[in-house]
Amino acid sequence: MSRLGRPPLEGLKRQLRNRRDHLSQAGEGGRGAGPRDSFVRETFTLERSEARQKAREWFDKYPRAAYWTQVESWRQLPDQRIEFTMRRLPTAD
Repeated sequence: MSRLGRPPLEGLKRQLRNRRDHLSQAGEGGRGAGPRDSFVRETFTLERSEARQKAREWFDKYPRAAYWTQVESWRQLPDQRIEFTMRRLPTAD
């Protein structure tokens, strides 16, 4: 039986380098190292039931159709709490 070696990482390294170069050329504009788009993001760490309630509050306050509201990412922590990031547009058009 042959053992598979680690996959080559050159492609990933090249993508990361290109992304960093692109961001540095675009300029920081006084913003942090976060995404360079117009979305408003907020990250929460709550118990499961509280997390659902908070997400529902966001969807009620910022309707998906107008603000493109969504749960951008989430994960369950070892202590059974949920860490999640909500994303929306700053204004409705």
